[in-house]
Amino acid sequence: MIFAANFKTNHTRRSTELYIEALNKKLGAKKAEDKVYIFPPSTALDDYEGEFTIGTQNAYPAHNGAYTGEIGVEQLDEFGIKTILIGHSERREYMAETQEKVAKKFTFFQEQEFKIIYCIGEPLKIREKGFEAVMQYLIAQFEGIDLEYENMIVAYEPIWAIGTGRSATVEEISTTHRALKKVINNKPLLYGGSAKPANIKEITSIAGVDGVLVGSASLDAESFSQMILS
Repeated sequence: MIFAANFKTNHTRRSTELYIEALNKKLGAKKAEDKVYIFPPSTALDDYEGEFTIGTQNAYPAHNGAYTGEIGVEQLDEFGIKTILIGHSERREYMAETQEKVAKKFTFFQEQEFKIIYCIGEPLKIREKGFEAVMQYLIAQFEGIDLEYENMIVAYEPIWAIGTGRSATVEEISTTHRALKKVINNKPLLYGGSAKPANIKEITSIAGVDGVLVGSASLDAESFSQMILS
């Protein structure tokens, strides 16, 4: 299983250090085949050591340059970071990242041989239109994305379940993941959307779920470690 923690705009450099210190005490008991990814805010990026991979929540598709407020490959190289989240719904919505911009970013970091966790998801109004509408919406988010890229993980996050406390049902996750697996050539497929210790076993037992991308429930090291070790 893959367990990815997205801190979003939470934690500081110091609290991230304490988090990782606490998490490291727990990870010795995880299954050898399980993979853990942590995505702190950019101000807390560092070359932390442990049984996990540190990634960046975002970066500009450039090595460096005149891009005020952004970080590029040059800054990520300082900490040996080669993993990135791309396409998260919050960036699509709040930062107006169009599919064209998302695809451009994907192609750039693919060329840099980054591991990419590529996020897709649908809003509630699309889900309410039925499964066919959902799949059309999700497939459109693969426009310009090289689905043959080997170093790629896909994260399906229904937008209506992110941070709401409401997870998709087992049937909704199972049906969507089964259909997506055919589209993404059986790449690893994560579920995201209010995953927490109370429902982690149920979610990870669903066929077609290869792991989880966790938001609020990952902010506490004890909570996240419970999910990993469950």
